[in-house]
Amino acid sequence: MCGLLGILSANGNAADYVPALQRALPCLHHRGPDEAGTWQDGDLAFGFNRLAIIDIAHSHQPLRWGPEGEPERYAMTFNGEIYNYIELREELTALGYAFETEGDGEPIMVGFHHWGADVVNHLRGMFAIAIWDTVDRSLFLARDQFGIKPLFYATTGVGTVFSSEKKAILEMAEELNLDLSLDRRAIEHYVDLQYVPEPETLHTGIRRLESGCTATIIPGGELVEKRYFTPRFPVKSVPKGREQDLFDRIARVLEDSVEKHMRADVTVGSFLSGGIDSTAIATLAKRHNPNLLTFTTGFEREGYSEVDVAAESAAAIGVEHIVKIVSPEEYANAIPKIMWYLDDPVADPSLVPLYFVAAEARKHVKVVLSGEGADELFGGYTIYREPLSLAPFEKIPTPLRRGLGRLSRVLPEGMKGKSLLERGSMTMEERYYGNARSFNFEQMQRVIPWARREWDHREVTAPIYAQSRDMDPVARMQHLDLFTWMRGDILVKADKINMANSLELRVPFLDKEVFKVAETIPYDLKIANGTTKYALRKAMEQIVPPHVLHRKKLGFPVPMRHWLAGDELFGWAQDTINESQTDEIFNKKAVLEMLNEHRAGVSDHSRRLWTVLAFMVWHGIFVENRIDPQIEQRDYPVEL
Repeated sequence: MCGLLGILSANGNAADYVPALQRALPCLHHRGPDEAGTWQDGDLAFGFNRLAIIDIAHSHQPLRWGPEGEPERYAMTFNGEIYNYIELREELTALGYAFETEGDGEPIMVGFHHWGADVVNHLRGMFAIAIWDTVDRSLFLARDQFGIKPLFYATTGVGTVFSSEKKAILEMAEELNLDLSLDRRAIEHYVDLQYVPEPETLHTGIRRLESGCTATIIPGGELVEKRYFTPRFPVKSVPKGREQDLFDRIARVLEDSVEKHMRADVTVGSFLSGGIDSTAIATLAKRHNPNLLTFTTGFEREGYSEVDVAAESAAAIGVEHIVKIVSPEEYANAIPKIMWYLDDPVADPSLVPLYFVAAEARKHVKVVLSGEGADELFGGYTIYREPLSLAPFEKIPTPLRRGLGRLSRVLPEGMKGKSLLERGSMTMEERYYGNARSFNFEQMQRVIPWARREWDHREVTAPIYAQSRDMDPVARMQHLDLFTWMRGDILVKADKINMANSLELRVPFLDKEVFKVAETIPYDLKIANGTTKYALRKAMEQIVPPHVLHRKKLGFPVPMRHWLAGDELFGWAQDTINESQTDEIFNKKAVLEMLNEHRAGVSDHSRRLWTVLAFMVWHGIFVENRIDPQIEQRDYPVEL
C-alpha cells in the first residue's frame, strides 16, 4: 500500500522534475507515512510513500526485478494489495522464476514479464500499478477491476504525470504547464450526480484511468488506454430445487475471500454497522482472528445511529467493539479537511463520520475490512425493487405513458401518487441514474443558470446502459451502479477517507472470484420475498446473527436535514455561501433562498444544499486558496 507519483518525460529529462516530485510527495504522506523517496531513470522519475502491510522489512518501493541476464529490468510502484500473491508466487516459481522478497508486489512484476499486460487478469486484489520497462522504455499503468484504488494522470508538452491523488499533480502544475481551468461539464455532472464521474475530474487538464483499464505510454507518446474487465450480469436461471446450491456457493466464496483479505503482517480489524454486509464480513473475519476488533460510528440524535444494533451484533459474534460518536461541532470542523483529502468533492454526508471512525480504528489497527460492494453485486438497494412496482406501466402505450408524466407535473408536491406517475411515465434510462437524485434539470438551472440539458446525467449513463440491453431490469441497475455510484461515491470515500488516516480498507465483496458467483444470481433470487439481496441473506443464514439477517436497509443515516435547518449547521451554511467566491458558477441568491426555505420547512433541500456547500468548500481550498484545511502530517507506528 502506498501513494505513488511519477512523471514520464517527453524529452528524456525526468531528473529535472525530481525536485518537483519531492515538493509534491508530502501531499501523499497520509497514504504512506512509513517510507518515502524518489527514483529516476532518464525518461522516468518515481515518487512514493509506503504504508508497510506485507513483508514490512523488505518490499521497499520502487520494487526492482529482472529475469536472468537483465537484472532489475523493471521498476514498479503500486498502491494496493494482491491477495493471491502466495498462489501467484507458487505458480511462477513452478515456471522457473526466482523471487527475492516475500511481498505481494514482486509477483506482479514477474507476472508482467511472463504474461505482459494480461497479468492484471491473474491478480486478485485492489491495485493501481505503474511499471517502467528500462529496456523497452515504456510505462505500463493499470487499475483493479472495480476501481478500488485511484490513478490520476495529466499529459502536457512536458510529459505525462500520474499519481494516486490529484493534489500531488496540482502541486506540480507550474513545472508541467498544466491547464488549471475548471471543467464546466464536470461541474454540471457533479451537481447532477453528487460526484464527478470517471474519467473526469473538476480540472480540465487532469483525468483518471478508469476502473478495469490498463494503459501504455512511451516517452513523448500518447497514453493508450484499454479495458480488460467489464462487469456483466447475463440472464441466468436456477433449476427449481437447486437454489441451495447457489446459496452454498455464495457462502463458500465469501469465506474464501475474507480469508484471503486477512493476509497481512499487521493487525486487521473490521468496520461493523447494523447491516448484513459488514456483519457478514466481521463474522467470517472472526474465524481467522479470534481477537478481532470492530468499529462503528453514529450520532447522538435518536434515529440516526446504528450503534446499538452494531453493539448487539458484536456481542453475538463475540468481538471487542469500539464506538465513536460524532457531534455536530466535530462534523462542521472536519469538512474542509475532508474536502482536501477527497481531491474532488463528493456530496455524501456519511464521509464525515467515516473519517472519525477511521481515525479511531487507526489507533488500534492498520487494516480494516468493510462491506462495500455487496449492494451492487447482490442487488441490495431498495430502488432495485422499483421495476416490480412500475411493471404495469410497461404495458401502457408510450403516448399514454407520456401523458401520465405531464399529468404528474401539475399535481401538487407531496400528493400521493405523483412520484409514481412521474417515474412510471419514463423509461429506465430516463429515470434511473444511480442512488443520487437530488436535482432535476429545472432545479439545477435555479442554482447554475448556465446548465446545459445535453450535459445532464444521460451523457454519463447512456453509454453504460447501451452495454446492458440484454440484461434483466435489476441487472441493468446494478451494471449502471458499478460504473457510476460505486466507483464515483462508494469507493472514493472508501479509499480517500480511510487513507486520510493511513488506514488500509479492504473490501472482500469486491473480489473477482466473488463476482463470478454473484453474476450468476437470477433476477428472482435478488429481490424475492419482498426484500433485497435475497440470495446473500439465504447464504448467510447460518453465519449472521438473526437480528441482522432480515433487517431493513438504512444506508448510513446522517441528520443533515435537521442540522441544516437548526442551529447546528444553518449558520455555517449561510457563512459558507456568503463567503464563497463562486458567483460565476452558482446563483448564490438562489442557494440562500433554498437554505431559508429549508429552515422554514417549505421544502427539504438538504441533499441539494449539501451538494452545493461541499463544492463551495472545495472551491475555497483548491481554487480560491482561501480556506485552510489544516492538514497535519501524522506519523504512525510502522507495525500495529
